[in-house]
Amino acid sequence: MCSDPNKGWLDMSTQQDYDEDYQISGCSLYELFQQESASNYVRTIGQKSGARNKLESLLSLSGNKNCADCGSPDPKWVSLGLGVFICIKCSGVHRSLGVHVTQVLSVNLDEWTEEQVNALAEMGGNLVANLKYETGIPGTFRKPRPDSPIDDRSKFIRRKYEPRNLNSDIVFSCPYPRLGNSSMCNGNSSTNSGRVLEKKHLDKQPTSIRIPGLGQAFRNSWKRKDSEYRSSKKCNLSLGMIEFVGLIHVKILKGTNLAVRDMMTSDPYVIISLGHQSVKTRVVKNNLNPVWNEKLMLSIPDIVPPLKLLVYDKDTFTPDDFMGEAEINIHPLVTAAKAHERSMTGELIQLGKWVASKDNTLVRDSIIFLKEGKVKQEMSIRLRNVERGVLDLELECVPLTQ
Repeated sequence: MCSDPNKGWLDMSTQQDYDEDYQISGCSLYELFQQESASNYVRTIGQKSGARNKLESLLSLSGNKNCADCGSPDPKWVSLGLGVFICIKCSGVHRSLGVHVTQVLSVNLDEWTEEQVNALAEMGGNLVANLKYETGIPGTFRKPRPDSPIDDRSKFIRRKYEPRNLNSDIVFSCPYPRLGNSSMCNGNSSTNSGRVLEKKHLDKQPTSIRIPGLGQAFRNSWKRKDSEYRSSKKCNLSLGMIEFVGLIHVKILKGTNLAVRDMMTSDPYVIISLGHQSVKTRVVKNNLNPVWNEKLMLSIPDIVPPLKLLVYDKDTFTPDDFMGEAEINIHPLVTAAKAHERSMTGELIQLGKWVASKDNTLVRDSIIFLKEGKVKQEMSIRLRNVERGVLDLELECVPLTQ
């Protein structure tokens, strides 16, 4: 197999009948560089134990000391699906690419697993990624600088990483001919092409099994998913053009006495949205008092919108059932976080209070507090437009400078 910069892997023919004393494998210059970089990474981090230590070792390597996209020093974010270290300004654009392309994680704020760090190491880091993704980009797409506006970053990053924009015509030549044969490493490409066509033909063969009633349900499900995808795609395009001032961690703790949407129970999950961004929790099966303890993260735009929560009951063949909603004004929390972003006091200090009343949906007073340099707000909130239900959650605001 030889690595292809646009499709991940490209089948190359291998010839097994040459002298066993000369096992030289044909591959591209890009693959050789990638393999060398990846092996160097593994050697570098192999002496340290623990995901955090390994991650710090990767970040300390010269190629990763600057953002892969704009060159900003000391990047603190990782685009995991693409294998690059990036700055917080570029991270917003990477999020807008969608989870089908990449997942954006914070070096300091997220919990890393050994598997994630090892996968990142094997991808080779910023040097390998830039060699892979920036090859073939027209000269009209100039690489942004650390002070470039968000629209310049967005255009370049999308041109660089989105699959439909990659130049599929670029082929890295193989430097090693087969011993005992004048053909290059793609000598049997016609055979492989035939296999690919044959596989496509087989993939398109219809099944003879028919289950009455399921067809319409699946068609309705796909129509729903397709409209959701088109809507999210438009939102993602807008998201890449927005300046961010910080991050908000939303920890969904639990739900209490939620509404019944199945026979006697529900399968609830929570969707959180901030502007064009949205994330959701896992589904808790058969529970009206679910415990999630799940932390989700969103970027805070310069013009701060309200934080919206939607609760649904998960269904298989019909649209998910509505179980209530809530809306939270996070302006006070963001203001408090900006005012105390340099504070490192270990004491618990109250910064503000949102008083429960008939005019809001708070179950009890909500306190904004500072502890160990973190500005947080805990709240218990009644769901609206539903017969019953309460959500408990914790918010934490992290300014851009942190």
